[in-house]
Amino acid sequence: MPPPADIVKVAIEWPGANAQLIEMDQKRPLTSIIREVCDGWSLSGSEQFALRYADGPQLYITEQSRSEIKNGTILRLAISPGRAARQLLERIQSHGIDARLEALKELAKLSADTTFAAEFINMEGIGTLARLVESGTHFGEMLAFTLTAFLELMDHGIVSWDLISLSFIKQIAGYVNQPMVDVSILQRSLAILESMVLNSHSLYHRVAQEITVGQLIGHLSNQEIQTYAIALINALFLKAPEDRRQEVYTNPLEQHLTEMASTLAQKHLRSIILNHVIRGNRPIKAEMAHQLYVLQVLTFNLLEERMMTKMDPNDQTQRDVIFELRRIAFDGENDPTGTEKRKTLYAKDYKMLGFTNHVNPAMDFTQTPPGMLALDNMLYLAKVHQDTYIRIVLENSSREDKHECPFGRCAIDLTRILCEILQVGELPNEGCNDYHPMFFTHDRAWEEFFCICIQLLNKTWKEMRATSEDFNKVMQVVREQITRALAMKPSSLDQLKNKLRGLNYSEILRLRQSERMSQDDFQSPPIIELRERIQPEILELIKQQRLNRLCEGSCFRKVGNRRRQEKFWFCRLSLNHKVLHYGDLDESPQGEVPFEMLSDKIPVSDIKSVVTGKDCPHMKEKSALKQNKEVLELAFSVLYDPDETLNFVAPNKYEYCIWTDGLCALLGREMSSDLTRSDLDTLISMEMKLRLLDLENITIPEAPPPVPKEPSSYNFTYNYS
Repeated sequence: MPPPADIVKVAIEWPGANAQLIEMDQKRPLTSIIREVCDGWSLSGSEQFALRYADGPQLYITEQSRSEIKNGTILRLAISPGRAARQLLERIQSHGIDARLEALKELAKLSADTTFAAEFINMEGIGTLARLVESGTHFGEMLAFTLTAFLELMDHGIVSWDLISLSFIKQIAGYVNQPMVDVSILQRSLAILESMVLNSHSLYHRVAQEITVGQLIGHLSNQEIQTYAIALINALFLKAPEDRRQEVYTNPLEQHLTEMASTLAQKHLRSIILNHVIRGNRPIKAEMAHQLYVLQVLTFNLLEERMMTKMDPNDQTQRDVIFELRRIAFDGENDPTGTEKRKTLYAKDYKMLGFTNHVNPAMDFTQTPPGMLALDNMLYLAKVHQDTYIRIVLENSSREDKHECPFGRCAIDLTRILCEILQVGELPNEGCNDYHPMFFTHDRAWEEFFCICIQLLNKTWKEMRATSEDFNKVMQVVREQITRALAMKPSSLDQLKNKLRGLNYSEILRLRQSERMSQDDFQSPPIIELRERIQPEILELIKQQRLNRLCEGSCFRKVGNRRRQEKFWFCRLSLNHKVLHYGDLDESPQGEVPFEMLSDKIPVSDIKSVVTGKDCPHMKEKSALKQNKEVLELAFSVLYDPDETLNFVAPNKYEYCIWTDGLCALLGREMSSDLTRSDLDTLISMEMKLRLLDLENITIPEAPPPVPKEPSSYNFTYNYS
């Protein structure tokens, strides 16, 4: 007979004694259980003791967390969190260097435990650590452990970062600015500064006064700390006040730069990241990929103000930019007629430029998005790629067969499409790693991207032999071409051109036809019947693939109240499909993680359901800033007895579909993700094609001579299997 649900069998260790094997009644108070364990070893003062896990992070067990204890768990009797905090606080202030070092080492480990952290903080422990740092007397390992403990304690969110003193900030910034500092100290110093910037508006200004982007860029050549350096650059970038993002124009015909963007450009951040990170001799790990993605998003978000700025049709300065476009296209270096040229001829020129409003083309830029950003792109093309600009304009303006491509209208709509594809103006997604290496290969990557795409648009327009009535159809094809090319992750702008060259209009039609095969080409009743016969076996094949992937396992990021570089966990299904194993990791693994390294487990029989998106407990708890669409789309939770959850945020949409499908299959429920529907359609189409090809090779026997007055009747039954 199985034991009651409230009873768990555990082993409890104590140094120098044989382990006790007990049946822990989860309904009994922990204090009562600890008293009984202490009595077993003749230990007095049971209130001074507590239980901790023996493996993994070795967290303290509380009344709130005890439900996570599973059968077979190994626990350890330890001194209580309050007593441990008091002893460590005394030891780190002792005069013995060795004793202080050991105390700080133990403190760095225990500080990750919320229960211990609360006790240590209540004893003014953070202030003590801050004073140790400010004194400047700690170096090497001792300082590294001090900073680690400080960061772990602050990460619990128990005390506000606003309480940090200016002298502490100066000391931490000093470690970053010194030329010869231990890597471990640099890593922790950069992480502390990042947390200050992200969690306190007032501390942003203090950190910005002590740390410059140029000083941080100098650390990017060190592979051990470059992720931390980029994370701090991103934090400074993200929290920069609006006045530092305002655009200042020295000349209406010059491209705009924000103060932050100008600083980054002057310090050659892009080229250093390209050479030392993206093209470095180490593979890019998940955390670095995320930081590159964040930097890419923040860089593109500098375009948001121009994207949302309407053109003032009465502003002569802005109108001069449009006049410059006309001059470059039609007058060359000299304008023989100058400003005396009649307005009717200007209107004709603006029509040839492809503007919708020929009389006042400034009206074409009053819609946001893309606003003035479209005009910026057009001017960049006209000035930097003048031959291409003139060729596009003139070859279309000279056509009289209604197939001309309206450059102005196309450029404006293309800018809007590019903003949508690259999500200009949206906050970075906490779980996303989707950066594009090619955007780090050019100082004006956005503008060059536009120039490549406007040439693609002109080429596609000609391939489709489009007229003005086909404008929306052409833009849909161009959007698809660009999206498909970006999905291939070209490493340079030249590679992007090659990818787009292969995605001409004919290829898009072929791809569309191929993808519609399962929907359009197999609708006759016999084929529908065949499809229905095939579907269960294909679904079983997909189910087995999903379960196999769960057995291989996946790495997930621990999402907390700030970005953490070292926090990962791994989950995989047992080979007999009966247990989910999971546990914390120090870094993202490069291969399969053995079951022995995963200290926690959940019996599949205990799983009640799987929920996704807003229904997940960890999504309900998150702040509004982090509840963006992308995170919600990647979140799912396993609900299991007794009323516990295991929360996930998948690294990408593919892993999300694999895991939600696999868990549903594990519970005997329908797999309903987009990936399953896509796989099902693809595999059924492939199987049907193979079977139909077999049918084509069947030789139908010749009919015998007809019998007079009685028509021949033959029924052929084909074996579809």
